[in-house]
Amino acid sequence: MRFCSALKPGALAAAALLAQAAALTAQDTDQFQLDLNAVTETEAGDCRLTYVAANQSGTALERASYQIALFDGEGVVSRLLVLEFGALVEGKTKVLQFDLTGTPCGAISRIVVNDAPACTASDGSESPLCMSNLAASSRTPIQFGI
Repeated sequence: MRFCSALKPGALAAAALLAQAAALTAQDTDQFQLDLNAVTETEAGDCRLTYVAANQSGTALERASYQIALFDGEGVVSRLLVLEFGALVEGKTKVLQFDLTGTPCGAISRIVVNDAPACTASDGSESPLCMSNLAASSRTPIQFGI
C-alpha cells in the first residue's frame, strides 16, 4: 500500500506535465506557417522563390497576401512587393512560386514579411491571423522572417 501511495504524487506530477505539454503543442499548431523552401535562378537570370504555406490556424482564408521587403548583401532594402497567396484552406499545405523579375537570387540576403495587406476569412471578414499567427522559416541561404 505504501508503495502505491508513494506513486500517486509522482503520477499526478507526470500527468500535470503531460497536460502542459499537450496545451503547448495545441498552441503551436494554431499557426499559419510560411516556409521559404527553395530559391532557384530562372533561365532569364531572375530569382524564383518557392514557398510552402501551411494553414494550421483553424480558419480557412479566402484571400491572403504578404508584403515582403528584399534586402541586398549590404542590408539595404532593394524592393518592396506584394505576394498573392490566394485562398488557403484550413489544414492544407499549399506550394507557391514567385519569379522576381530583374533580381538574381545572389542579390538577396534577407526577406522580411512587412505586412499582410489582405487576410480575408472564408466568411468575408478581415482577419488578423495572417500576421498574428505567422511562423516564418527558411530552408535556403536567404534569411526569411517577420
